[in-house]
Amino acid sequence: MTPTIKVALAGAGAFGIKHLDGIKNIDGVQVAALIGRELDKTCAIAARYGIAHAGIDLAEALARPDIDAVILCTPTPLHAEQTMACLRAGKHVQVEIPLADSLQDAQAVLALQRQTALVAMCGHTRRFNPSHQYLHQRIRKGEFNIQQMDVQTYFFRRSNTNALGQARSWTDHLLWHHAAHTVDLFAYQTNSPIVQANAIQGPIHPELGIALDMSIQLKAANGAICTLSLSFNNDGPLGTWFRYIGDSATYIARYDDLFTGNEERIDVSTVDVSMNGIELQDREFFAAIRERREPNASVGRVLACYQVLHQLAQQLQ
Repeated sequence: MTPTIKVALAGAGAFGIKHLDGIKNIDGVQVAALIGRELDKTCAIAARYGIAHAGIDLAEALARPDIDAVILCTPTPLHAEQTMACLRAGKHVQVEIPLADSLQDAQAVLALQRQTALVAMCGHTRRFNPSHQYLHQRIRKGEFNIQQMDVQTYFFRRSNTNALGQARSWTDHLLWHHAAHTVDLFAYQTNSPIVQANAIQGPIHPELGIALDMSIQLKAANGAICTLSLSFNNDGPLGTWFRYIGDSATYIARYDDLFTGNEERIDVSTVDVSMNGIELQDREFFAAIRERREPNASVGRVLACYQVLHQLAQQLQ
């Protein structure tokens, strides 16, 4: 019988809940500890999901010999430091996107992962959404080739709030977080490295200290191009929409759902074992641990994304 993988999940906010909802559908995995910022709220969530231990100290969970792996859904500025703490403690780790908010920190994580040989994966969910998987399979079979990706990432966040509209203790970032999804996906789907990247941004918000609007252009070595528009100023439908313009068809991907360019729904329910991209991401993490292999979206495989983000950050300075 395969031993149960015992997991500590750090970050009991909006994305932590998404992971808990996904993990409950995965056999052979037990969330043994939930780590949050506020003990009362963390205990309440732990009780709701049947998690035996709740706390506010990640180091305490890392010291437990029964914890095999950690999923980090914590603030972006902590990602690299906490990922390395998990690896030093001998734990496999999946950190939510972004891996880091600087190239130097991303490279440090990769160096430590190679030293420890543990599974270290980043939550580049777009690689796992059934919609993008469907297109990835068509591309690999030579049935569809991307000419252009047109992507819109729009939110309404003129204050520090999360996906549930709750107050945040840190500031999110269009470039190092939200653009990372598209930069990585574009290179992944075209199977071609990004050779040209340009960015411009709008005014810096006087309180948040970041630009709330940004535009990015990318070109892959195979000639495909990508145009990405991002905004925290958008007062309308929220989320990210990917328009794939190819040599034989046009597709629109909205998270786990896929449509033709004429808004006809495409059935992607048989692409994978679930229609939940976060769950599929977690399944890959645990499968890689069991099979002792490198996962899709390993820190090594996504590093190129952070090299491009670094280049864009230098342009914007």
